Amino acid sequence: MKVTLRTDVLTNNNKAAEFNRELFQNTKTLVMNLMSSPGAGKTTLLEETVRVLAGKYRIAVIEGDLATERDADRIRAMGARAVQINTHGGCHLDARMVAAALGELDLDEIDILFIENVGNLVCPSGYDLGQKHKVAVLSVPEGNDKIPKYPQMFMRTELVLLNKLDLLPYLDFSVEEAKRDLAEINPKSNLLPLSARTQEGMHEWFFWIEGAYLKWLQQ
Repeated sequence: MKVTLRTDVLTNNNKAAEFNRELFQNTKTLVMNLMSSPGAGKTTLLEETVRVLAGKYRIAVIEGDLATERDADRIRAMGARAVQINTHGGCHLDARMVAAALGELDLDEIDILFIENVGNLVCPSGYDLGQKHKVAVLSVPEGNDKIPKYPQMFMRTELVLLNKLDLLPYLDFSVEEAKRDLAEINPKSNLLPLSARTQEGMHEWFFWIEGAYLKWLQQ
């Protein structure tokens, strides 16, 4: 019975995801689903992304949290459109939640839409939201065990941003070990070390976004 229930839930989610995907395709809106543990720095990363790229691209963010609009308010303070989804205990966003939030956005006026998922390394990876890209955010303080302990997340993402690189001198973390673990689980993925606070490595993230957007327009 549990298997049947999960199948029904994912079937309904996937139908909504296809609806979202068609909408994104028709409006030529590039959508990225950002996932991580709580505190990995997704919102700070998005603040800096908006600050640097908003002059060139029309950017909006859908924020997923259990409660409050604090992260959405931070994005709005940077001048970007932000829509908050509060799950009230749910550990992830699903495609139907995203579809409902899209009613507050004019996709014809958005080039790039970021979805900041609920902080969780388990559930979010299994739910298609209709996005073009799945990106995981890992942080140095989390240690080297996250990639091997949560393989489903990293098997399903094509890029891993290793954030808080500025803390590397103070913590026991090996970037090379993280790269090896990721290559073993998902050889097609890439690990990009950076610091949203100090800007180290951020230019590579911006370059990746711009490349993804150009490819999207050519499809």
